[in-house]
Amino acid sequence: MFSVGRLCVKIAGRDAGQKCVIVEVLDDKTVLIDGMTRRRKCNKVHLEPLSQTLDIKSKASHDDVVKAFKDLGVEIKDKKPRQKTEKPKTAVRAKAKTENPKKEKKAEAKVEKKAEKVKAKAEKAKKE
Repeated sequence: MFSVGRLCVKIAGRDAGQKCVIVEVLDDKTVLIDGMTRRRKCNKVHLEPLSQTLDIKSKASHDDVVKAFKDLGVEIKDKKPRQKTEKPKTAVRAKAKTENPKKEKKAEAKVEKKAEKVKAKAEKAKKE
């Protein structure tokens, strides 16, 4: 019943309701499927076999499976990986810091106090 080329419907998991074809029988419980689903191992319990079979060889490539589905009249969408986009620069944070004049004055005051402390320590070190 579950042989290479058998058309099935996935009844469990993320790809439930999608048509697939058995590409390879791995053991008595699992098969390798491909088609409208992701190409992966699948438990036979999660598949509902249909009466149709496709003309494919054992361990057929994804392209062979797509051609077989097109002959059947089923369109398979090829999913392309998303292109990576650049993350926004941190210029937004720098701009936010300069927009508040009160915070700028406080920061300048802190810098001036530290500079005075450093000068005072340097003068003490010279005297000793």
